[in-house]
Parts: sequence; structure tokens; C-alpha cells
Amino acid sequence: MNANQFLKAVSQLQGWRECAFLLALAERSFPNYALFADAVELKTGAKMRQLMDLAWDMLQKDASEAAIPQLLAKLEALSPDVNAYDAYGVYPAFDFCQLLEQALLNRLNPGKHRATEASGIATATVMNFVEMSEGEDLDEDELVRLLDQHPLMKEDKAFQRDLVLDLKRQRTPTSQFVERLRQQAANDGVSNLGVSLGD
Repeated sequence: MNANQFLKAVSQLQGWRECAFLLALAERSFPNYALFADAVELKTGAKMRQLMDLAWDMLQKDASEAAIPQLLAKLEALSPDVNAYDAYGVYPAFDFCQLLEQALLNRLNPGKHRATEASGIATATVMNFVEMSEGEDLDEDELVRLLDQHPLMKEDKAFQRDLVLDLKRQRTPTSQFVERLRQQAANDGVSNLGVSLGD
């Protein structure tokens, strides 16, 4: 699947498939939030985990319309203000919040396509991290090469591509399928930036 085929496949995701795609992207980047919250002593990691779990539950149960605005308000309260912190970690943490927000908004307004933008947010999290950590003194060509060859970029691409293929093949969101998707996305607690909750 080349880049154009991937973008086309993402743009065709609808309904529960789109929601599952958004949730999986958020799940993969959850450790970025949890580690940042820990590092700056926000004490919000467990609350955010609960919110993430509730969002997954909604994939198989019809969420009441009223519940989603409450979850969105909770998410907003738990989201870090990027201007309030000097630490780089606030950006990946905020990206995670944006992905979870897209998944919740998808349940509220399933007619609006969100997967393409979310895919871009998730990839940009990795790109910005690689650029920040390894690309400082590189010119543009070197940076393009670095991003092209970087294991984290390759992993992100493979994860998103496999996700789309899995979703396209699956007829209904059975509990086994959703559980497997969740576990793959959780990646044993290792995020799209290669940081782990176990560290």
C-alpha cells in the first residue's frame, strides 16, 4: 500500500471503523500523556486512562448523546495548556488529547470525516519528536532522509497501514476484534515515540 493508497483508504473509513481508527491512534500515544503528567506531577494519568477506557466501551455500546459532551468537558479539563510548560513533553501529551477528542467527536457527529486529520496529527507527533531529538543541525535534505529512514517513522507508518487494513477486512466490531485492536494499539505500553510506561 503506497502513500496515496493509504490516504485514500483512510479517507474512506466510516462509522465504527473510523471511530476505532481514531481510538487506536489515541491509545498508541496515551503513554506520551501519562509520562508527561507524571513528570510534571499533574496526577491526571489515571483519570485520563478512565476516559480512554470509556471511549473504547462506546465503540460497542451506543453512547447516549448526553454522555459525550460530559466526556469532552472532562477531556478539556485534563488537557495540558501547551503555553504553561517549558517541557517538550507537553506537545506529544497535547497531541494525544487531540486524538481522543477526535474519537469522542466522531461519536457525536459521525457524518464529519476526522480520520485523515487524526492520522496526520499522529504522524506529526513522531516527526516533530525525531526532528527535535536528532535533526537539530541538519539541512533540509538531511532531515528528509532522517525522517524517511527513521525506525519510529517506519513503525508509525506500518502501524497505521496495518490498522486500516484490519478495519477494512472486519465486518462488525466484535468484542474479540476490538480487544485485539486495543492490545495492538497499546503496544505493551510503548508509545509512537518509543517511550514506555514501564520506564
